[in-house]
Amino acid sequence: MTAKAVSEMTFEEAMSALEQVVNQLERGEVALEESIALYERGAALKAHCAAKLAAAEQKVELIRAQEGRATGTTPAEGM
Repeated sequence: MTAKAVSEMTFEEAMSALEQVVNQLERGEVALEESIALYERGAALKAHCAAKLAAAEQKVELIRAQEGRATGTTPAEGM
């Protein structure tokens, strides 16, 4: 079975795959060449997760900005 392309992974899939990579590297039971390949995959997974998080943060900020422009509403007292 071939590994799913990082670019096709959801955030959750990428995080899970990254955890697996970290566990394998921490155990130190892989050959040097495989360690390098795992490290490269881990770096790609980390970058993918960071991009997904940044996109989510932008969406949240957009929602917040839109809420700030609502008309005809006032905040409830005590909020």
